[in-house]
Amino acid sequence: MAVDRQAVLAWLESLHRVYAENRDFLTELDSAIGDADHGINMDRGFSAVKAAMDADAPPGLGPVFQTVANVLIRTVGGAAGPLYGTFFLRAAAACGEQPELTPAGVVALFQAGVEGVRQRGKAEPGDKTMLDALVPAAAAMRQELNGNGSLEQILQAGAAAAEAGMLSTIPMQARKGRASYLGPRSVGHQDPGATSAWLLVRAAAAAWLGKTE
Repeated sequence: MAVDRQAVLAWLESLHRVYAENRDFLTELDSAIGDADHGINMDRGFSAVKAAMDADAPPGLGPVFQTVANVLIRTVGGAAGPLYGTFFLRAAAACGEQPELTPAGVVALFQAGVEGVRQRGKAEPGDKTMLDALVPAAAAMRQELNGNGSLEQILQAGAAAAEAGMLSTIPMQARKGRASYLGPRSVGHQDPGATSAWLLVRAAAAAWLGKTE
């Protein structure tokens, strides 16, 4: 089982829908420890991605992800634009000229994207950021791949690990970003970036396994 261009476009379409549906939820989370705009920003960014894909979707996986990166960096406000833009920029480099992704290619895509976010944001798991969802997701995917897991097992493990990582941010005290200014008051709140990251991974699993998101 492989992930081709149509599957990637289906993922992006799903992300547009998912972030529109969760716009208010993400903004509510962000209102507690941030600027109260994360849901608005993600919805705007992936609405712009959808418009770009509908107008002229590039022919290859690498160029598709490159376009997504450029659109997000240009349209998403706050830290999310550069961070998610970097994720897709590294994903583009990982795909290169491949016409489709094997399970190993899917894992490589996520690992490259997550490492890009880590370098760009200068954060680590435990800082109460999107990395608390993304790093466990990539690690779980790699573990399943190393155990000869199927694409379904890889994606499901990634989504489950991302969800657990997202929930783990609730008791954390933020050490990065706007939330870090709150000190102990950031404890007890689910991180909005980790939540949008979980939605990203979950949407990939749903789109690439033919399930409704």
